[in-house]
Amino acid sequence: MPAQDTLTVAVRVKPGASRGRVGGRFDGPHGPALVIAVHEPAVDGRATEAARRALAGALGVRPAAVSLRTGAASRDKLFLVDRPGPELPAVLRRLRDGSAE
Repeated sequence: MPAQDTLTVAVRVKPGASRGRVGGRFDGPHGPALVIAVHEPAVDGRATEAARRALAGALGVRPAAVSLRTGAASRDKLFLVDRPGPELPAVLRRLRDGSAE
């Protein structure tokens, strides 16, 4: 079975947070979404860019591997991760749903 070329990640961005945080679940329009709180305001794409970088850091991939698919002007976004490793879906579930130990 060939490896997936991309992994789609639903994200709920909380701009203007006192501190950045990746983790938690929000049931949004794209299904279960990973919550990403960023310090940057929702102005000129700054919160989106901060969320993109935070997502890359949390998943352990290069920021260049993460791109916005939809939701530039929305808190509910879909990001694409290029060439995800086989462990990434599990890492994503752990961040979004909490560790299953």
